[in-house]
Amino acid sequence: MSTTDRKLAERSLPEYLAEVRETADIRRGLPLPLGTRAVLDGVNFALFSRHARRVRLELFAAASDSTPTRSIELDPLHHRTGDVWHVWVQGITPGQLYAYRVDGPYEPEAGHRFNFKKLLLDSRATAITDLPRWNFDAARGYDPEALASPSPLDNAAQTPKCVFTRMQFNWQEDRPPRHPWSRMVIYETHVRGLTVHPSSGVPDPGTYRGLIEKIPYLKDLGVTAVELLPVQEFNTHELKTRNPYTGELLRNYWGYNPVSFTAVNGAYSSAGSTGQQTLEFKEMVRELHAAGIEVIIDVVLNHTGESDERGPTVCWRGIDNSIFYILEKDKRHYQNFAGTGNSFNANHPVVRDYILGVLRYWVMEMHVDGFRFDLASILGRDSTGHLLTNPPLLEQIAEDPILRDTKLIAEAWDAAGAYQVGSFSERRWAEWNGRYRDDIRRFWRGEEGMLGTFASRICGSEDIYADSGKGPECSINFVTCHDGFTLNDLVSYADKHNLANGEQNRDGANDNFSANYGVEGPTQDPRVAALRKRQIKNFLLTLFISRGVPMLLGGDEFRRTQEGNNNAYCQDNETSWYDWNDLARHPDIHQFTRCVIALRGAHPVLSRERFYTNEDISWFGPSHRPPDWHDPHARAIACLIQDGAAESLFLMFNASDDVATFHIPAAPNPGRWRLAVDTFREEPGTGSWVDSLQPYTLQPYASAVLVAS
Repeated sequence: MSTTDRKLAERSLPEYLAEVRETADIRRGLPLPLGTRAVLDGVNFALFSRHARRVRLELFAAASDSTPTRSIELDPLHHRTGDVWHVWVQGITPGQLYAYRVDGPYEPEAGHRFNFKKLLLDSRATAITDLPRWNFDAARGYDPEALASPSPLDNAAQTPKCVFTRMQFNWQEDRPPRHPWSRMVIYETHVRGLTVHPSSGVPDPGTYRGLIEKIPYLKDLGVTAVELLPVQEFNTHELKTRNPYTGELLRNYWGYNPVSFTAVNGAYSSAGSTGQQTLEFKEMVRELHAAGIEVIIDVVLNHTGESDERGPTVCWRGIDNSIFYILEKDKRHYQNFAGTGNSFNANHPVVRDYILGVLRYWVMEMHVDGFRFDLASILGRDSTGHLLTNPPLLEQIAEDPILRDTKLIAEAWDAAGAYQVGSFSERRWAEWNGRYRDDIRRFWRGEEGMLGTFASRICGSEDIYADSGKGPECSINFVTCHDGFTLNDLVSYADKHNLANGEQNRDGANDNFSANYGVEGPTQDPRVAALRKRQIKNFLLTLFISRGVPMLLGGDEFRRTQEGNNNAYCQDNETSWYDWNDLARHPDIHQFTRCVIALRGAHPVLSRERFYTNEDISWFGPSHRPPDWHDPHARAIACLIQDGAAESLFLMFNASDDVATFHIPAAPNPGRWRLAVDTFREEPGTGSWVDSLQPYTLQPYASAVLVAS
C-alpha cells in the first residue's frame, strides 16, 4: 500500500473507538484488583473462587431486602480469568448494596461447602450494612436435619449486604507521624468503650467521632499512638450465653471474630452504615495524625467468625472453603489453633496474596500506621498446621514495598501451644512481650528469685531478644492489656470474677500474678488502699522507665475497673466502658501517669533502640552492697544509667516488706541529684535536691528516680 492509500485508510482515534468499544451496560470486566473498583462510569467487581462452578452478583436497594433489584450471572467463559470471576457494571455509584451467590460442590469430605442458597459477603468488601440482629442460624450452610446435605433455606433477607464505598475523601495533605519506636507511647483502647459511657461528655458517644473528641486528652497525656481493638466488622449478636445475674443476652464486645477483614465496623459510626463508616474512620485517622498520634489497628487474620463445621456460611466458607481454611485430614473438620473453631490457611499462596492485599488496603486507603496481629503464630503455620521455620507470609509482609514504613506488632503465640516471644520472624516484627507482663507483676508482688529477671525486663529483655538479632524496640512492654485485669484490678483482686460471663467462672486466665493485699475487691481500709495506690504507681513507673516500647491499657491512668472480670469480651456495658468520673476520683494517678510519660520523653537514654552496655548501666544493692543476683530473698535493686556526659539517672526499686537504704553515687560533675519520682510520696516528684554519697531510704513497695541536674 502506498503512503497515499494508507492515509486514505486511516481513521481518527474517536472514530476507531466508536467502532470497536463495548457499549453494553454489563461487560467482561477485569480480574484485578479483587473486590470493587470504580472504572469510567461503572464499577468492576472481582471475586476469587477456584472451585466454583457458578457465580452470581446481586444488587439490592435495601439491607433487609430478600429480592435483588438486579441479578447478574457470570458466564465462566466470558467473566472468568483463571480462578477470578469478574464483571463490569455501568451506573454503579457509592452506596450501592451488593452480595454474591457462589455455587459448586457441597462435599464436606473433600473440603467443599458451596451453597447457592446463602448470600455471601465479598471477601474484599470495604463496608457492610447493619442489621439489628444478624441471624447466624439462617446462615448455616448445612441442613441441621441432615448434616451431609446443604441447607435449603435462602437467607437473603437475614444477612447484611456489601456497600460500594470507593468515594473521594479530602485527606487535607495528611502525613503519617512515623514516630521512631524510641518515641512511641501506645494507648490500647476500644473505640466504643472509650466514649460510650454518659460520663464521656462527647456529642457522639461510642463512635469514631467520639474518639476524635478525646484527642486533646490523649495528647495531653503524652500518647503518640492508639492501638485499637478490632475495627473490622463482626457479629455483635453471635453469642447465645446470658448473664446469670440479669438474664441479659451477652454480646461480642471485643470483636475478635471477624466476618470481614476490610469492612470498617459500621456500629462505631455516628453517621450511618451504608458507607458513612468508611468516611468517619478516615476522619478519625486524619485528625489523630494532625495531633501527631499514630493509628495501629488490631487485625485478626488467623481465623474468622465462621467458626467450625457447624458455624455460619457468610463469606470465605461459601467462596472456597478448601483454600481459605486449614482442614483436618478428615476435611469435614477444621484445625483450631485460635480456640474459636477454625484457622485461616495463611500460607497458601493465594491466601498469602489475599492477606497482603488486605494490609495494603488499610495502609493505602485508610492511612493506618501499623498493625497488631492477633495470635500471630498461626500466620506461621502451613496447610497442615505445622509451624514453619521461615514462614513466607511473615517475610512477605516484612518486605512488602507498600508496608515498609508500617509498624508490625505480633502477639507471638496462639491457642495451640506455640509461644514465640523473642523469636518471631525478623527484626522488622515487634512483639507483645508477655514475659515482661508476668515478670514485672511477679517482682512487685514480692515473689522470690525475681531480681535478675526484673533487671533484664527493665533493660529491654536482652535475654529474650538478642539471640534472634532483635533489639529492645522489638519488645512491646505492657503490664495490662484488654485481655486480663485492669491495673486497678491487678492490685485489688487475688482471683478472677467472671461469673457474669455465663461460663461459671471457667473462662479467663487463672495465673494472673495479682494480689489484693488483704481484701478482695473495693476496700475502706486506709492501709490497704494506700498500698494499692503505691503499687499502681510502681507498675506505671516501671513501665515507662523500661527500654522497649511501652503500651498503656486505656483507663489505667485513672484506675478503670472491671470489678475483677479478667475476660470481659462479652461485657458491652459498664463493666467494660470507661467511666470518666474516675478521672475526678483519681486525679493523682492521672497526674502521675502524665509525669512518668513526660519523664521518659525528657530522658532519651531510657528508650534507646539498643541494649545497655556495661558502660551505660551499673547495679547496686541496698546498704552499700553489690546486688546478690543469686539470693532468692533479695527484692531491692538500684541502677545508675548514664548516657556519656549527656544525662544520668539513678533508679531504685524495693518490692519487699522492709525499707531499703541505698547509697547515692556521686553525681556527674558539676551536677547534683534531683528527686523526680518517689512512689511513696503523694506528689509525683518534689524536685528536691538529694546529696551525693548519702543514704536514701526507700519505703516498702516503693520506687524512686533521681535525675542529675
